[in-house]
Amino acid sequence: MAPGEKIKAKIKKNLPVTGPQAPTIKELMRWYCLNTNTHGCRRIVVSRGRLRRLLWILFTLTAVALIFWQCALLVLSFYTVSVSIKIHFQKLDFPAVTICNINPYKYSTVRPLLADLEQETRAALKTLYGFSEIESRRKRREAETWSSAWEGTQPKFLNLIPLMAFSEGETSKATDFLTGQKRRVSGNIIHKASDVMHVQESKEVVGFQLCSNDTSSCAVYTFSSGVNAIQEWYKLHYMNIMAQVPLEKKINMSYSAEELLVTCFFDGVSCDARNFTLFHHPMYGNCYTFNNKENETIHSTSMGGSEYGLQVILYINEEEYNPFLVSSTGAKVIVHRQDEYPFIEDVGTEIETAMATSIGMHLTESFKLGEPYSQCTEDGNDVPIKNIYNAVYSLQICLHSCFQTKMVEICGCAQYSQPLPPAANYCNYQQHPNWMYCYYELHQAFVQEQLGCQSECREACSFKEWTLTTSLAQWPSVVSEKWLLRILTWDQGQQIKKKLNKTDLAKLLIFYKDLNQRSIMESPANSVEMLLSNFGGQLGLWMSCSVVCVIEIIEVFFIDSLSIIARHQWQKAKRWWAHRQAPTCPGAPMSLQGQDNPVLDTDDDLPTFTSALRLPPAPGTQVPGTPPPRYNTLRLERAFSNQLTDTQVPAES
Repeated sequence: MAPGEKIKAKIKKNLPVTGPQAPTIKELMRWYCLNTNTHGCRRIVVSRGRLRRLLWILFTLTAVALIFWQCALLVLSFYTVSVSIKIHFQKLDFPAVTICNINPYKYSTVRPLLADLEQETRAALKTLYGFSEIESRRKRREAETWSSAWEGTQPKFLNLIPLMAFSEGETSKATDFLTGQKRRVSGNIIHKASDVMHVQESKEVVGFQLCSNDTSSCAVYTFSSGVNAIQEWYKLHYMNIMAQVPLEKKINMSYSAEELLVTCFFDGVSCDARNFTLFHHPMYGNCYTFNNKENETIHSTSMGGSEYGLQVILYINEEEYNPFLVSSTGAKVIVHRQDEYPFIEDVGTEIETAMATSIGMHLTESFKLGEPYSQCTEDGNDVPIKNIYNAVYSLQICLHSCFQTKMVEICGCAQYSQPLPPAANYCNYQQHPNWMYCYYELHQAFVQEQLGCQSECREACSFKEWTLTTSLAQWPSVVSEKWLLRILTWDQGQQIKKKLNKTDLAKLLIFYKDLNQRSIMESPANSVEMLLSNFGGQLGLWMSCSVVCVIEIIEVFFIDSLSIIARHQWQKAKRWWAHRQAPTCPGAPMSLQGQDNPVLDTDDDLPTFTSALRLPPAPGTQVPGTPPPRYNTLRLERAFSNQLTDTQVPAES
């Protein structure tokens, strides 16, 4: 071994290089465990015995795993919210109130359009039930033939949608209302729930058949009650007929504001039809909205109670009701925001005739956080479904818009009960003969969430909701009925040319029960500062570690370890390159071929005393050898030591 190598080995043995400058990863890890503040790592190195060392390794790894698990849970639960409820007592804006008569159009004005449909409906009822007393119904049905009801007529609507009666337990064959003969039924049979409850199970089921344009696929919709079957069958034809009537004509056939509203009071002040805005609904005709956004000012109230709300008396006019379209009498009312679309058919509250309906309100305002806390939307602009309603975005608007858009795309026309999308027409027999089959199939897919509307539509982040409490009282009372009806008849003499009956009237009161506004607000449950403090708590609990220890771990395990690996790889690359570039001498030993100074190549440090000792002699210079020992000098030193010994003996004596 060269002299320089010997000195370098002694230095490394007596003064080992530790810390970030350690030559190997093993020595670096040992140095870290001895000097770190985390307790478990030091115990791994200083513990005696393999069992103790193994246990400390197990404890340390378990603590590290728990730290990672708890920190992962903290990160995953970072986007959570906390809900706070605040109650304010203040002056409140009165909501918009939309009122509709359950009967959309006056029967006397719309009857000419529905004359053929009603004739076939009555004939179908006579064929099925005979319109006689219960005792003689069975005998009459057995005596009459099925075709006797159609003498002198040529049914049109029953040809388009055949009505059929199914016997108990028989689904492959049905009796056709038009011919009275049994026919084989193909296609799926879909049973609709009945609104009428039967004590005894019916032996016959009524339904109708719908087919596609090419009649390749059909479906039979059955009802356990003939009432629902006839009404649903009538409603399909009714929508087809009314879809072809111009809007202006339909408005004239429905009720005017002066006819519907008999009296009006708000906050103790009289009001009239001028305070209501016309809103035409396809299925409910003319509806009227109080305190709409189109008004000059939005009404507000500073007191709670029925005397400070809206009080109206409605003229229902039961004589003008369509007997096959609606089976109940009264009106529908809905409370909503001024810029919100009134879905009267979905969430409307029904009002009885000859009754005073009191509706007390509580206002609740909700504010939700958007992404990434929830999937709600601020204004619906980020929802891929176009809003076809002239109103602010809501979840119901999105769902109805999605269904109507799918209806136009798949069926080629729009459904009558919803607004028209741009460049679309309502479905009718002339342009789309079998649109009803497409509508029923599409609606079934919509209910089963197969159209993707439920996944694309999102809830609004902020909305107002009025909780309603309804109570009823008989109105007018027996003692006040005579004079009250006379005065109302006299007041409405120009609009209503008949004597009013209490079954034609309904009283409605809508008011705030109190002025307590409840606000539900979401706020972030976590923050970056709280997350960091939670991380520090987990590190201190499981490893007695701080943020500085984490930085130390990053430095040692990543920076220093990668530095050692890179340094070793760089030395290997340098040796490989020197071996490749150096010429090979024929007589040189294999260990020295390809390198001029192997000692220097293995040391990458800057020139020091150690490296200077390993430098080779310059060419042409003589390296001094080791001189032989000078024995004369050794003799003199020995004689000198003997003299010192002789002189010290007398002194001791």
